[in-house]
Amino acid sequence: RCDTVNLDGNPIPAGTERSTYTHAQKMRAAATFGFGRIHGLGMQAWHVSELTGKMLGNPSVSETVSTYMLSLRRRKTQSGDTPTSARAVSSELLEDLYHFNNLPEQTNFTIPEPSEPSSQSSLKGNKGKLGPLARALLTLGYALAFCGLLRIDELLKIQLHDISVNVDANTQRTKISLQLPFRKTSQFGDIKPFVFWELPEEYEHICVVRALARWIALTNLKNGFLFRRIRSQNRIAEENAPLTSEYFLEMFRNNLLDIGVDYLPYGTHSFRRGGCQWLSVERRWPLRQICEWGGWSQEFTHLTIVKYLISWNDNPHVDRDDFFNLDRAPATICPTCNRSCHCA
Repeated sequence: RCDTVNLDGNPIPAGTERSTYTHAQKMRAAATFGFGRIHGLGMQAWHVSELTGKMLGNPSVSETVSTYMLSLRRRKTQSGDTPTSARAVSSELLEDLYHFNNLPEQTNFTIPEPSEPSSQSSLKGNKGKLGPLARALLTLGYALAFCGLLRIDELLKIQLHDISVNVDANTQRTKISLQLPFRKTSQFGDIKPFVFWELPEEYEHICVVRALARWIALTNLKNGFLFRRIRSQNRIAEENAPLTSEYFLEMFRNNLLDIGVDYLPYGTHSFRRGGCQWLSVERRWPLRQICEWGGWSQEFTHLTIVKYLISWNDNPHVDRDDFFNLDRAPATICPTCNRSCHCA
């Protein structure tokens, strides 16, 4: 499915769509798991026993398969079919999407929307037209995934009881706390909450508090999953079922076409990558703080410099609840530019 020849040695026709090298890696990983765990062959390399002369070990972990995978990757690279990550979304792109989705002509009328994911060809037709409710859903999804560095499965599985709303007694600003029920990197609990503060107007396009307030006002949801399927005539689905990643991706790509942006380089992981870059480049968050917020491992022991930058027993510079609090106490004034903000 990934190579240029069939198993019988005959070449695959040029017009046939082939799977990517990443797909081949997933197939090998599945085979390795099947032989090793299900059939109990372990993870030892496939080899001939010196005592019995029989083959032992995991057939997927063999020199032949490893050589073939290297060869496949080289041929994929030579043909231009190299594995690439989803392009990171930028704060400017999200701002363009936000302003387009909030135009009067996009929010003051109802248009039919597809109830089932359609083919890629429909992305260029009227069938994929987004309504006001879908645009409000996307705005909230963009903000949460971008600022919270969330994976798509973490985003779409959020339920209303995972969210609490509070008003800070000192600043009278609203903040919400999101407690995810699960994380890929925290499968045994101990998941720290995400605290989002109401951001200034210049950041309204990625303000989680504003987007959540508008979504709740439009849908009147009180329990169940936060993100649900949008039915025809701009109606939210009554059944308590989460939105699928395929449906969210299709709406996102239709939204990109609204502003004339090619949707092919983007995927659901674009928000996690884009948010990471935004926090590092524009907000100037330290590497250690980004890793803590996004749930990345801080065990970078193979890089000597990181041993000096990150250690589990160092004192945190900023409390986690204040990561998105732009009104927290200023930092020490820089003697060069006289700025005291944390993004200086």
